Amino acid sequence: MSVTIETPNRPRTRKQANWEKYGWLFMRVSGPLLIVLIFTHLVVNLVLGDGIKAIDFAFVAGKWADPFWQVWDLAMLWLALIHGTNGMRTIVNDYAGQVKVRRALTTTLWAVCALLILLGTLVIFTFDPCPAGASAELLASFCPAQ
Repeated sequence: MSVTIETPNRPRTRKQANWEKYGWLFMRVSGPLLIVLIFTHLVVNLVLGDGIKAIDFAFVAGKWADPFWQVWDLAMLWLALIHGTNGMRTIVNDYAGQVKVRRALTTTLWAVCALLILLGTLVIFTFDPCPAGASAELLASFCPAQ
C-alpha cells in the first residue's frame, strides 16, 4: 500500500520570484539589524551625555548636521517601516479571507509605507534649523543673526 501526497501548490516557473521567501529572509536579517540600530540610538541619545534633558531642537539639529547620523537614522527609518509593514502584510494574509480585501489592505499598507519612507527621508536630508530668509524671532537661539 502506497500513499501519494499531492503537491500543495502549483510548481513555479524558473522566472517567477518567491516573494514569501524573500519576505521571510528580510525579517530575519532586518530584525537583528534593527535591534543594534535602535539600542545604539537609545544609548547615544539617552545614556551618554546629559540624558533626556539634553534632547531638544538644537540636539537634533546638531546630530543631523553629521552625515553619519543622517544615514544611521535613515537606515533605522527604512528598516523599521519595511519590517513593520511586512509583518502587517503577514497578519493580513493570515486573517483576510477574501482575495479582494487582502489585496486592498496589502496595497494600502505598502502605499502608506512608501509615503512615510518618502516623507521621513525628505525630513532627514532637507532639515535646516536655520533657513535663509526666516524672521529672527522664528529662528532657534543658536542660529546666526542674518
